[in-house]
This record gives sequence, structure tokens and C-alpha cells, in this order.
Amino acid sequence: MAANTATTETTETRAATGAGGPAESAARPTLVLVGHGMVGQRFLEALAERGLTARHRVVVLCEEPRPAYDRVRLTSYFSGRSPEELSLTEAGFMARHGIELHLGDPAESVDREARTVTARSGLRLSYDTLVLATGSYPFVPPVPGRDAEGCFVYRTIEDLLAIEEYAGRHATTGAVVGGGLLGLEAAGALKGLGLTSHIVEFAPRLMPVQVDEGGGAALLRTVEGMGLAVHTGVGTQEVLTGEDGRVRGMKLSDGGELAADLVVFSAGVRPRDQLARDCGLPVGERGGIAVDESCRTEDPHVYAIGECALASDGRVYGLVAPGYEMAETVASALAAEEAPLAFTGADTSTKLKLLGVDVASFGDAHGAAGDCLDVVYANSRTGVYKKLVVSADGTLLGGVLVGDAEAYGTLRPLTGSVPPVDPEQLVLPAGAGDAAPLGPGALPDSAVICSCHNVSKGSIREAVTAHSCTTVPEVKKCTKAGTGCGSCVKALGQLVTAELEAGGVEVDKGLCRCFDRTRQELYEIVLALGVTSYRELLDGHGREEARRGEGCEVCKPVVASLIASLAPAVGASGYVLDGEQAALQDTNDHFLANLQKNGSYSVVPRIPGGEITPEKLIVIGEIARDFGLYTKITGGQRIDMFGARVEQLPVIWSRLVDAGFESGHAYGKSLRTVKSCVGSTWCRYGVQDSVRMAIDLELRYRGLRSPHKLKSAVSGCARECAEAQSKDFGVIATSSGWNLYVGGNGGATPRHADLLAKDLSDAELVRLIDRFLMFYIRTAEPLERTASWLERIDGGLAHVQDVVVHDSLGICGQLESLMAAHIAHYRDEWAETLDDPERLARFVSFVNAPDTPDPTVRFVPERDQIKPELPLLSIGGRRPEASLEGSARV
Repeated sequence: MAANTATTETTETRAATGAGGPAESAARPTLVLVGHGMVGQRFLEALAERGLTARHRVVVLCEEPRPAYDRVRLTSYFSGRSPEELSLTEAGFMARHGIELHLGDPAESVDREARTVTARSGLRLSYDTLVLATGSYPFVPPVPGRDAEGCFVYRTIEDLLAIEEYAGRHATTGAVVGGGLLGLEAAGALKGLGLTSHIVEFAPRLMPVQVDEGGGAALLRTVEGMGLAVHTGVGTQEVLTGEDGRVRGMKLSDGGELAADLVVFSAGVRPRDQLARDCGLPVGERGGIAVDESCRTEDPHVYAIGECALASDGRVYGLVAPGYEMAETVASALAAEEAPLAFTGADTSTKLKLLGVDVASFGDAHGAAGDCLDVVYANSRTGVYKKLVVSADGTLLGGVLVGDAEAYGTLRPLTGSVPPVDPEQLVLPAGAGDAAPLGPGALPDSAVICSCHNVSKGSIREAVTAHSCTTVPEVKKCTKAGTGCGSCVKALGQLVTAELEAGGVEVDKGLCRCFDRTRQELYEIVLALGVTSYRELLDGHGREEARRGEGCEVCKPVVASLIASLAPAVGASGYVLDGEQAALQDTNDHFLANLQKNGSYSVVPRIPGGEITPEKLIVIGEIARDFGLYTKITGGQRIDMFGARVEQLPVIWSRLVDAGFESGHAYGKSLRTVKSCVGSTWCRYGVQDSVRMAIDLELRYRGLRSPHKLKSAVSGCARECAEAQSKDFGVIATSSGWNLYVGGNGGATPRHADLLAKDLSDAELVRLIDRFLMFYIRTAEPLERTASWLERIDGGLAHVQDVVVHDSLGICGQLESLMAAHIAHYRDEWAETLDDPERLARFVSFVNAPDTPDPTVRFVPERDQIKPELPLLSIGGRRPEASLEGSARV
């Protein structure tokens, strides 16, 4: 973080100059920005784009201890995303533009007559222009006990860190006050921390501002199906505490009590306008710094943007997109542009994924306009609710989408016009109507595709035709479309492709420079023709200029995965290091182990369902002790051993195989683990034997090669202790059987899984998982997780349900047959390796020293310790962090 903080002068020096900086800065006007959130950062970028940072001295006072970060994706922190990954401030941005950033030093007072700002540290800055971007603060209802230990708000990264720390030490049950956007996010975060979670909402439904009664009912069913308890139509009267002063529960307005030892208040926000009030600037009756269409306050030297501002239309906008528009408006005014921007109001449409559920609203979502009609599609089984509000003449006025917001990118720009197809066609699921799906190509050029940055369809087309952009990343860079919330990226891709094709440009959809076919097309070729080698596929179906070549780093691992996935069906060897297959693998598969950052390898034996005997635990402990390996119990309920050298791997695995262990495939794009809770055998809440099911599933799908890694879990009840809804396929027990969820992801882009089918018997569950996995393998793109695949594939979840559950394409028999072939031909890769001297020959650190490692080689933890004059040791085609010292010079 320190790298983005400019070195600044002392308070005394600043005060002496009168302009808040050294003499050379005094010649330039000084702009002080108070607040460095998402809108503040966008304002700085807008200044830089117009060259204003070169002509002004820009100083930023930031209350938080870190630069601007993505508050919209705040909850992703609990899914493993670090605060640094959430940062919106590009490395070097501040230094490159000469911006002085003061972290943890908020403005405390403004003297408008002297035109100075004083910060908490005592720093006093003179300004020519002051921009207030102070945002908002969480509203905490004035109920007794709200200040007790264990009460939190949900607004900043520091709030999340405090919640996480307290939950780990003191809490098992959490309650969230507020069922709006952030309330649902907070409830999901508490659930992710392992707490039993409750949501208390005073309104009669969840998300009362965004969705109507029908949408709220659909959302309620889905949220409750995830194991969260929802209490609507009741308020919080008091936070109850114990003798130790900590939270122990809540008293509700209906007279009931709710046991909880952690409370999160998420009951809305209020504009942070105190700084303006104290210096005499006008504010609205319900808060917000009053500004005109240029976002200028009553004082011509002071502007306000974002959630702290009361716009000229009398509204305070609590969304990031209007804040970005305000930032652009002020930058335009300061640049004295010939046609300065004006902020007269903004689109309040929203599209979010809350707890893994798509929720969107746009336009007049509640039908407030007179003489309007509703067009509704609802499916309580799948949790989908869609409502369009139309006028008598067919004009689309607004709508609500819950559970399936795929059409949001098209519907929102159509608001205010008569759609080219009947409204009924716009809400029906894919394949249910006669009309073709309405895509972004049907929109007028004036339609706004990216609401975050107000980018129209016409601007995107212009980026392709006038600025020669040929890819989505190029269009993003040119227009900023798709760089905000990301909800428009799919439409962006469709528009770019359509515009290129309309211009006569042939859009290459091939896998790489070697193949003009997609991965799905190559899958079908391999399956239909029984292709068993990369050479055969390249020579017979590669691009003409690539045939008889060596291939490339893109297609080799893809084809290797395809052949491995279909090996039993096409008659190929299922062993990934046989013959030509070995040359196609990356370093991990090459040595059947994960390469670590210091050049050593990890050893990960399979422990199905996390169940293990004392004897096997002893074997792992002895191996780790004998080889000096670092050991760690993972989130997938197995034990990783780190620090093994290449030549040690066969020796280690020989002992593991003798003890009954198999490869855990931590190195492969295949099934990793099936996590489980203890289920009905031990847990008093368990309704099914989750351990048995997890073991059965892990042993069934072990070794299954796929486009990306696969993770699974089985929970024995709705308390969801195994976190099944963050997995590629997850199973939750019910009193009637099993619920199957698919498409979850707990990685860098968190996504809760969607319910595919419910109340299944053991046999029905296994059959549907077989079909789902083989359909995913058949249709996914290279390195595409099930979460991304489910969002990309045409028709989304509804289509997958039609194919996998209802066999709409008539291919389920083939999918089941392919899975049966995989299961019948499974062989443990390490057991096969140990039985073959030729295969063992590859496990050497040095060709001229196969038996022992060179004693003069040592591994060091960081690259900056490597001596620049010494070469790096290459193992398996990779460059580990190793230095050569002593006599081992190459």
C-alpha cells in the first residue's frame, strides 16, 4: 500500500507556503479531494484522462488505511479474495500522476473563507478547488444494546476483518438486521464463516426497494433453501447482552426473541455530509450536500460527488454508476470543456448476484405509473421469477428478475421503447417460445450497454469500426465498458463479434493458431472418430499451415485433456504419461505432483470424504518426518505434504501406495476432493449419511479428467457444514433424500451453486451427477470452471436442467455410458508409475546425477535473493526459485 502513498512535506512547510505545498507547487492550483472510495478514484482517473493532474496539485485525504477498493465485491473477501485483489488503484497510478495520497487521515474541518481543509493529523491544506466524496455511513437503528460487544456494521474491509476475528473467537450464531442488498451479502458472509445465520427485515419481503412481492417470495424460497433463517415483517427492539457485556440475542417487535452471539446492522446508509454541515453548506432535509447539475455546491469552489451528494433532481444516489457520472461531470467542468457534462439524474437499475442468486430490477419495477400491465413468469420449483411492466401501447416501463437475470442486458436498454417482440417472449425461458432470443443486436445505438460508465451501443460499435478494436479487452480499454460491475461483458462480446462480421471480418472462433475448431468441436471429433493421439488430431484436423508442425502451448494440454477424458471410449491409454501423452503435459502432470514456488513438489494422497484410519495417519506422519516435509490439513479434508524433491517422489509414493493410499490428483485438471460433514452417524442434526455418500462419490469420479479442476462436498443437513454450495457440484441432505447443486465456485470469482434437482434417491443423485459432469466436459471451454460454464452456456441453468434431468437432447444414455467406461477403466496413476521402471526414469533432478540431488543446490524463498550472475536450474521445463552456488555452475 505504501507504494501508492506520495511522500509529502510537514504540516509546518505546507502552512508556510499558503498553498499547502512547496513553492514550486504554489504556482499550480491545488485541488483537494476528501474521500478515496470507488467514486473518488474514478474522479482521479477522469482528471488524469483530461490532463488535469499535470496542471493541478492534487491532494487526497483518505479516512481508510488503504486506497480505493471495490466495495461492490466486498463479500468476496470471505471467499478468499485478498484486500489487495479488491484494490481499484493501479500500481504506480498515484506516483505517475503526481497525486499525493494521505491514508488514514480524514478531513475534519473546512474553512470556506480561508479556503483550507484541516485533517485529523493536523495537516492544513489550502485549496483552489475542494471536491467532497465522503460517501455514506451505515444507519444503525437506535435500539438499546446496539453498542454491545459483538455488534458490527458491514461497510468496509476493516468491518469485515473485525467480524471475521470476532466470529472465530466468540460466535456460532449470527443475525443480520436488514434484508436489503448488503444485508443479504452480510448474511452470506456469516454463513461462509460457519455461523448459523438469521436475517431480520422490517418490511414484508426481502429487498423491498428492488423487488416486488412475487420477486421477494421467489428470493425467500431460494435463500431459505440455502439454510438461512429469514424473519420478515418484524423489527429489532433490543439487542440482548450477557453478564460479560457481549451479545446473546435480540428481542423482536412481535414479542419473540432470537438467540445470537453476533449482530450485523445493515439497515441502510445515510449521506456523510457532516463536513458540509459544519462549514455551512446547504444540505437536504433528509441529508445530502445540495449540488447543481455541475455537482457544484452553493460555494463555487466546492463540489460534491457520490453518495454524499443531493443531486439537482432531489435524490441521493446510493449506486456506484451515478457516482461515476458525477465524477465525470466535475472533471468536465474543471477542464472547461466546450460541452461540459451535466448530471440531471441517473438510471437506478441494478443487477447483482446475492448469495449466488441473480437479482435485477430496472425502470418502473413496481409499476408506479398509472394504467400499466404486468407480464409475469414464475417457476417456484427453480426459484425463477420474471416480471415486466408495460404500458397499454406495449412500451416497456421496467421489470424485476429473480433467479434468472440473463435478459437484463437486453431489457434494461429497451426500457422506454416498444420491444421488437411480444413481452411474453421476453420472460419465457429459453426454448419455451417460438421467437428467437432477443439479443443486444436488436437494440438501438442509443441504448446504454454499460450503465457503470454510461457507454452506449453506438460507442461500442464505433470502437470496432473507427478505432479498429477487434477483441473485448481492446473495446474495454477504449470505452471502459465492462470494467465496472461486469454485468454487460457478455453483451459486449456479442456486439463486438456482430460488428466484425457485419464489416466482413471473419471472426476466428478456433481454439488456437493450430486448430480452427472449438474445444467442443474437437471433443466430438475425438469421440466420433476414435482419435487417440495429438499427432493424429493435428495432422487430420488442424489448420493447413499447422499440420506436420509441433503444435502450441494452448492446444497441447487441451487435446491431452480431451483424450484423457475419452480414453476408455476411444481406446486410448488412460495413463497421462504414456507415449506421446507425456509430451503434452505441463510440469504438474509431468511429475504427478504440484510444483511449488521454491521448486519443490507437494505430495497429496487421496483421503475420500476426509475419512482416515489411525494407521494411515501414522504413515503420513512418518513420511513427513523422514523426508522433512511441511504438512498442512487442507480445506478439502486431506493432508498436504510440501517440500519433496523430484527424485524423492517415487520413494514417498511407494510407501503411501503400500499403505493403501492413491493419488489425490492435486496436480491434475480433475476431481480433487468431495468434502463432507460427519452426517447422521455422529451429528444430532444430520438427516443422511453424508460421509458414506462423499466417499462413494469421490471414489466414483476419481481420476476424471476435465476442462478444469472439480471440487465437491456433501452436507448431511441444511446447516451446510460441508459448504456444498460453493462447489462445482454439491449435495445437501434433506429428510426426503438429496438436493443437487451445480456450478458453485469458492475461488477468486465466488459463485453459489444453483439447485439442479431436489429430494433425490441415491441412485437418482448419482445418475444426474454422471450426466452433469460428462455434459460439462463435453461443452466447456478450455480451463473453464463449471461456474463460468453455467453462466456462459446458452440457456444457462434451465438448459442444463433440460439436458441433464429431462434428456431433451436424447444424449443422456451416451453421457452415462461414457462415465461408466471411465469408472471401469480407472487405474491409480502412481501405482502404475511405480510398477514401470521406464516411467520411473523421469523422476530425476539431474540427468547426470539421477540418484541424488546435487548437494550444492539450495532453494531460496524469494526471486530477489537470486544472484543475477548465476543461471537458474530448470526442472520439467519450469524455472523454480533456485540459485546455483559453489561448484554447481552450468
